[in-house]
Parts: sequence; C-alpha cells; structure tokens
Amino acid sequence: MGDKTHTHPGAAGRATAADHPASVRNVVLVGHSGSGKTTLVEALALTTGAVNRAGRVEDGGCVSDYDDMEHRQQRSVQLSLVPVEWDGIKINLLDTPGYADFVGELRAGLRAADAALFVVSASDGVDGATRMVWEECAAVGMPRAIVITHLEAARADFEEMTRTCAEAFGGDDPDAVLPLYLPLHGPPAPDGHAPVTGLVGLLSCKLFDYASGERVASEPGEAELPQLDEARSLLIEGIISESEDETLMERYLGGEQVDVKTLVEDLERAVARGVFFPVLAAAPAADGARQGLGTVELLELITRGFPTPLERAAPRVTTPEGAGRELPMCDPEESLVAEVVKPSSDPYVGRISMVRVFSGTLRADQTVHVSGHGMTDRGHEDHDVDERIGALSTPFGKQQRPVTHVIAGDLACVAKLTRAETGDTLSAKEDPLLMAPWEMPDPLLPLAIEAHSKPDEDKLSQGLARLVAEDPTMRLEHNQDTHQVVLWCLGEAHADVALERLRSRYGVQVDVVPHRVSLRETFGGRAAGRGRHVKQSGGHGQYAICEIEVEPLPGGSGIEFVDKVVGGAVPRQFIPSVEKGVRAQAAKGVAAGHPLIDVRVTLLDGKAHSVDSSDAAFQTAGALALREAAADAKIHLLEPVAEVSVLVGDDYVGAVMSDLSGRRGKVLGTEQTSGGRTLIRAEVPEIEIGRYAVDLRSLSHGTARFDRRYARHEPMPAQVADRLREEVRAAS
Repeated sequence: MGDKTHTHPGAAGRATAADHPASVRNVVLVGHSGSGKTTLVEALALTTGAVNRAGRVEDGGCVSDYDDMEHRQQRSVQLSLVPVEWDGIKINLLDTPGYADFVGELRAGLRAADAALFVVSASDGVDGATRMVWEECAAVGMPRAIVITHLEAARADFEEMTRTCAEAFGGDDPDAVLPLYLPLHGPPAPDGHAPVTGLVGLLSCKLFDYASGERVASEPGEAELPQLDEARSLLIEGIISESEDETLMERYLGGEQVDVKTLVEDLERAVARGVFFPVLAAAPAADGARQGLGTVELLELITRGFPTPLERAAPRVTTPEGAGRELPMCDPEESLVAEVVKPSSDPYVGRISMVRVFSGTLRADQTVHVSGHGMTDRGHEDHDVDERIGALSTPFGKQQRPVTHVIAGDLACVAKLTRAETGDTLSAKEDPLLMAPWEMPDPLLPLAIEAHSKPDEDKLSQGLARLVAEDPTMRLEHNQDTHQVVLWCLGEAHADVALERLRSRYGVQVDVVPHRVSLRETFGGRAAGRGRHVKQSGGHGQYAICEIEVEPLPGGSGIEFVDKVVGGAVPRQFIPSVEKGVRAQAAKGVAAGHPLIDVRVTLLDGKAHSVDSSDAAFQTAGALALREAAADAKIHLLEPVAEVSVLVGDDYVGAVMSDLSGRRGKVLGTEQTSGGRTLIRAEVPEIEIGRYAVDLRSLSHGTARFDRRYARHEPMPAQVADRLREEVRAAS
C-alpha cells in the first residue's frame, strides 16, 4: 500500500504451521457465482510462489475447486482452504461458493475468517445476494475490502464499477468505499477496448506495470497526473475522515501536508477496524507470467491492513452444562478451544475436518473433548465424547501437508475425528467447553428419496447420517405420516450435490420420488356406525358388537372418545378395547388412508358374549364401526397450512404477493424493515410451497428469503381434493 516494491514472488511459498497469531491472516472470499473468486485465489497462489504455474500444484491439480464433483458441476460447491505465505505472513484464503444453494459453506467461511474480500465482476456488477452478505458482515463489524475482476471484459469500466460499489456497500457513507489504485490502460485492441496493463498507486504516486508478467515500479507520466490528483484527494479525505486522530482533518483542511506514512498507517487502522473499505483491481497472470495484475497490491493490503487473529473478539463459550466461561484472547499457551469449520470424507484419506483454533495449541495425536451442540430437528444428535485425533495437515489442492501443531488463530485439517460435525467444539479433555453455534439457514426444499435396490437400502441410513453431519444446512426427516425419507435442502443445486455425494462417496444409489405432505381426514357431519365382529369356527369364538356416533369437532381437537353405554350392554372391561380399535382405525384413515382427526366418537350401545367376547374382538368391532360410519358420511380432506414470512426487497413486493395469492395463500399483512425491504406474512397451504425455495429465488433474483412453520390443518377445496385423488389413482 506504500512504496514497497516486489520484484519476486514470496520467498517461502510453502505455507506451514504459523508460529505466532500475529503472523496469521484469515481471509474469506465472497461474491456471486462467476465473479472470479477461485481464479483470484489461484492468482494469489501463483504470485506468492505457492504454485508453479497458474492455479496448479506439483501434481497438476488446482489449489481450489480440485474436487471431481466441482469439475463436473463447473462451479465451486464447497469451502476450500488455500494457505499461502507473503512477507513472513501466513494467509489462509477461504474460497467460498457463490451460488445461493451453498450459503452454508459461505457461513462456515465467514465464521473461520477475520476479514472478507468481496469479489465483484466488472461485467456483472453487484447482485442482491452479495449486498445481503455485506450487511451480515457489517452487523458483526468484520473488516472488508472489494476486489474488482474481469477488467478484460469489453465493457468493463473500473471507475463506474467503483461508484456502483460505493452506492451498494457505502450505505450512509459512500466515501468509505474508495479505490487505492487506478488502472493503467495499454494501447487499444482492434475492438477499441484498451486492456489494463498496470496500476497507479494513489498514496505512493507510483506506477506499477504488469505488462511484462512481473510488477515493475516507475514514476507516472504527465498523462496520468490530472486523474491521479483528483482521485488522490478524495482518498486522502476519506482516510482522514476515518482517522482516530481527530485533529488530522482540521490540519489537512488548513493546508497542512499529511505525509504518506501517516496516511498509510491511518488507512491500515481504518481497514482493520472495519470502517473503511478499499477498492482494488485484480486479474490472473497471463501465460508464462509470474504475477497477476493487482495481486501484489492485494497481498500488501491483506498482510498490512487486515486484522490479525489477536484483534478478533474471543468467542462466547460455556461449559457443556451451560455455565459461562471467559476465554482468553487468542493465546497459544491457554486451554484449547477450537471449532470444526467443515468436516468432509475423502475416499482415500477418510474423515478430514477443517478446524479453526481460537485458543491454545492443537497437536497431532492429542486426545480432545468433542462437544456437539446438537440440532436434533435436523437429524443431528447431541454428543460429548473424548476422541484421539490423528495427523494434522494444511491442505493444498488434493494434497495434505503434515504439520506437528496448530496455534491459536490458525486453521488446519484434522484426521480421524469420527464424531465431529460442523460447528462442534474441540477442547481439552480435562476442561471441556462449548462454543455457541453460528446461525444457519433453514433448508426449505424437500427431496423425497428411496433406496434404488436392497444393497442401497442397507447403506442408505449410514450415508444420510454422514451427509447431514458434514452439512448442517441439510435436514433429515423420517416422516411418520407419509413414511417417506425426506432430505431437506436449500435448492436444486444443493439437492443435486447431495445425491452425487451419496452415490460417489458413500456408494448409495437412490431414486427421487414425489414429495407428499401430511394430509388428514375428518367427518363433514354426524354419522352413525355399527361394528359387528362375530365368528364361530369351532372352539373359542369371537363375539363383539358396538354402535357408535361420530361428529366433527373444531380444528386441533384430535380424537375424543365418549362412553354413553347404559345397562352394561358392553362390559366395562371392553370399553377401553373399543376405544383402542377406534383410535387404531383413525390413525390408518377411513377414506384415503390419511389419519382421521378432530372428531368425537361416542359409544352408545353394543352386545357381548359371556364366553366368546374378548379384548381383540371389541378392538376389531370398534374399527369396523368407524369404517361403517365413514362410508355413510362426507369425509373432508384436510391439508396442512404454513405460516410463511417472506423478507423481500421493495421492488419485488407486488410480484411476491401476487405469487402467494396464486398459491391459494392469504396475505396477513406487511411490515417495512430496514434496508429497503418488506416483511410479508401469509398463510399458504404446504402443498403449494414445495418448490417455493426455488421459485422465490427466481422471482426476486436471489434477494428474498423466507421461513415457514406449521400452523394447522384445514379443509382442502373440493376441486383440489378431487384432483389429488385422481393423481393418486393414476399413480397406483
């Protein structure tokens, strides 16, 4: 960021275990799909000397997006850790997927990092989902910088994109989003587009030319000075306005020249405090080049402007019993506290868990306590166990480079943590602790699956358990009403990856079947039924007769059983048997096979035999009586209704409300929220929102989110019920 000139990639190149938290930077890359995050990571790896050619390690593999599935999907689908080294600083680059379905991987990256690089494509601009992530980072005060990529695009305009970023990210203070460098354009191409070949530093007033494939510093020419002076003044004013020295602005406005060293120091402090957000440009290295445009400047910002782990507030921890504990600030000598950022399964290496150490030092072959906060509603189990970890390593593409220890503030991979899941806490076995889990979005797209064959059925349960243990944005449900196994996902791409992982990692082939909602039945009016179960086939016979009346009750009443037998027509010991038979039949349904609810069943009369009556006979008679009553009555089909809350930008409110109405929804109200968004509350039949996670994303261009919860069952419109019955008959 200052006058320092680099003529050669980082000396060490090979990232190993850090020796002090001050020599670590943890940086997450954020941006929409296709913005160039992975390409930028590979360019930084090349500039630092960590790879031998663009994006490649010694075995020819990529340092990011190295998984076979990512090659097939042609996009990032998981969080990747790429450690590099620059000027004695270890930089852990966390490359996140940009597609909305993999927001869980993004959240894991944000949790593990201390600062964020927002990667914005000059050809695509800033999308709504990226703005929402920026707001999340702002809410927790995470330091951020912006990197503009794809400057080679025909219509790319760095200055215009900088203004767009200031409007999108600056909020009430757009002057806090300013460039540190201006692009230097080479001779125009035949299409008229002038490629960017270098950068002009606004603080150093130096020109950095990358045209040769390496960064060459020189003085700017006369042509660059007018543009440089105007942008430089804006940057200096922006830095001074965020300075902790309150007299600096007054002195500057009074005509005092502020030296560059002071400006750089104030800039670094403002970036680290998360109050100033510099804009930089970057591009991958050309074939044969060793440095991509802007990569050195970006590495300088990361090492000198981004905070160390020592500057991050210690996370809140408790004992497993819930008692609060004070955690020292990132001290390698203190008690161990680490968090599992992401577990994964490698077909050759086995279980590998990416871990961030917040306190103490993690050592290979150490016995640690694993505390799982548990998400039982998502198919996870609580666990508190001691485990002996295996080898420690730093990942680099498909390689795992062994290390002996990992200090507070650093990230690494741990082998053989068989019980650990995303968000679990690793601590000293003699002093077990638990970190508060981070918030994950609810998976709202149901995927009903069945094992393809008997061998697959035997492996399905274990495969699904391992899948949800690795990905907390998935929820596993065994629906007791529909008898379906349902994997709840964030979207179609998320579901595709889940199926692919089941097949390729765990050897389980499954079939996707239509998802069914939990329907119910109820009586539309009063009805009477007589159950007669009389059999005599030699020996002990069966004899039971009962007469019942059924009437509907208000929603939520369940099944109510009333005894009005007089004169002992049904012996007292058999009345519970009749009730048991009625309830068993109600659970099975009386018309379409869905559970019967919200009725009162009154036992009025019956007959018994002194020898042949029995508990089983009266259970059967009770069931028969209920079925007979249903045969003569109008049975309503009840569907579940969900309370839906949609948070959407004001521009899309009309479209969302119209769409909800088209789904038979009832809009209950709207509420204006911050950031130009509106909260819409509605009640919608669950059968109409099976794919709402996908449809809402398309409708709002990825800027809306929603949640849902069960409200009640209510009668389904006759035409919808008839259509559903026809579909069931056709399928059978």
